[in-house]
Parts: sequence; C-alpha cells; structure tokens
Amino acid sequence: MTENEEAKTTGPSLRTQQAKIGIIGGSGLYEMDGFTNLKEIRMATPFGKPSDPIIVGTLHGIRIAFLARHGRGHHTLPSAINYRANIHALKALGVTRI
Repeated sequence: MTENEEAKTTGPSLRTQQAKIGIIGGSGLYEMDGFTNLKEIRMATPFGKPSDPIIVGTLHGIRIAFLARHGRGHHTLPSAINYRANIHALKALGVTRI
C-alpha cells in the first residue's frame, strides 16, 4: 500500500476520531491509566509518516490523541524523528493543544 492509498483508507475515519488535545510522549509513556476507547490511527502526511500510529481515546471524559515520539519500542532515534509529520498528523485529527 502506498502512502497515498494509506491516507485515503484512513482519511474518512479521521472525522470520527477528532481530539482537541495531543500528547507527544517520550520513552516509557506508552500506556496511560484510564485511557479508554482506544483506536489506532495510521496515516501519511505531506511530510511522510509520523513516528508511530496515533492512539486516540478518552481520558477522564476528554478525547486525547497520543503519539509515541520515538515509536513504541523506541525504534526512532532523536535525530530521525519526523517532527513535521508528527505535528501535521495531530492537526489532521483536530488537535489544537499539544
């Protein structure tokens, strides 16, 4: 599947996965207590793919989008993080606060 096909596949579901708050987590923050109704969102951006799929869910009644900055399992080195893709992907989900 190409990046464009992936974006088209996940694109329509983005409208139903809106979150106003985004959390970019570092090592060790892959799971949060109370984070429920989880949905994994894979997407491509004009800048490439984000560091990891974005996890959208509910935390204390608030829709949250979580992105592991180095990827789950810490597979992306700090110098290789695609910051533009990460921010663009969160914005595509409706995030206005990071």
